[in-house]
Amino acid sequence: MKKMKQVALRLLLVLSALSMVCTGAWAAEAVIGFTGPLSGPGAGYGRDNLNGLKMAADDINKAGGITVKGKKYTLKIESYDDMIDPTAAVNNARRLRSRSGARVIYNPVFNTIAPLMQINEQRGSDFLLMAYSSTPKIEAIKNDTTVSIPPPFTAYVQAFSDIAWEKGWRKAAMVVTLGAYGDEWREAFKHYWTKKGGEIVADKPANYYTDTDFSAQLSAALAANPEFLLIGGPSEPTGLVIEQARNLGFKGGFMLVDQAKMDYIADVVFKGDLSTMKDVIGIVRVLNLPSQVIADFTKRYEETYKVHVTFEAALNYSSLFAVAKAMEAAGTVSDPKAIKAAISKVLPQSGDTVPTPYQGILFQKLLVEGSVGVIADGKYQKNYQYIWWAKDENAFNKIKEKMVTSPNVEIRWMPVEGYLQQ
Repeated sequence: MKKMKQVALRLLLVLSALSMVCTGAWAAEAVIGFTGPLSGPGAGYGRDNLNGLKMAADDINKAGGITVKGKKYTLKIESYDDMIDPTAAVNNARRLRSRSGARVIYNPVFNTIAPLMQINEQRGSDFLLMAYSSTPKIEAIKNDTTVSIPPPFTAYVQAFSDIAWEKGWRKAAMVVTLGAYGDEWREAFKHYWTKKGGEIVADKPANYYTDTDFSAQLSAALAANPEFLLIGGPSEPTGLVIEQARNLGFKGGFMLVDQAKMDYIADVVFKGDLSTMKDVIGIVRVLNLPSQVIADFTKRYEETYKVHVTFEAALNYSSLFAVAKAMEAAGTVSDPKAIKAAISKVLPQSGDTVPTPYQGILFQKLLVEGSVGVIADGKYQKNYQYIWWAKDENAFNKIKEKMVTSPNVEIRWMPVEGYLQQ
């Protein structure tokens, strides 16, 4: 009798398992890969990107995952540390593709994105590269299976400069981070600023990854009597530059490159005290984004990961929702080109579902507003959102109609060369 009960129980378990498989209750996994800096000087930045993906995958899975041709899938994030080493990044991507089955792989540094773009279209080892870098050089490389996630930094060069001009600033000195990214920013800013009629009175780059004392570069820059400083690299050392400039007696304003986040500097470096940041232009504070879910997103993110929320986290979060919907629309989790092609079908996103809704895609570039903020008189002031891909005012107004609005946000049209939709 006991033996018969055991047989019956085993049969019941088998039938239950078969039922779950047939009804899709047991979902298959779609692996999303990540290779980026998770140790060394760029570790915090890499984890901001990765955390955003993890949170998105968790939220998608809690909502039931995705359904592709009637089959249920959950998203699984697998990550490897490449320490911003190109060879390690390529090896990591190959491992994610061949061993884990990842057909979508994220990377957040152009130094490693560029070599990944040389391998991600190879037959039999292809994958959709989700590239988090603001450099326009990504769009200069022909690649049909790459998507670029943030706005181009040239949009911020123009937006920041226009606001500085409105403030009456004309004389700039630059103390920007060394390296390819900093060099690009300085050249783009110099070109745009001088074309407007502004003046660059000093250019003193510094290594924001190794230096903690910036007094030599700042002293040389301040000797030229600038009205404002263009500064930036990672957020924490950028905060040190602001503090040291004030200690040297600088009373003027600051413009932050898009890598440096004003709210991180204010909340983490200066512990919420905005008195030192009395006149700053930079990326808007995440909490000031005009999204219905931004407050909840920020609260959940900071409680989960015990770090300050960043734009990297928010934009990666939103991008993975677009990828997940594209997989459903394409009817595949394994064809990178089909997934890429379907992204345009699932956009625009809504501000009541993701913190930074994408409006569309132009070739490789996801389209999301350039969000700019100003700190003045010891508090956050009016914010601006720039539509940088609209070819004319009619196109701008159509985009604007679909956007989430807020009384404290001014939406502006600012066409950026090389990114205008036809």
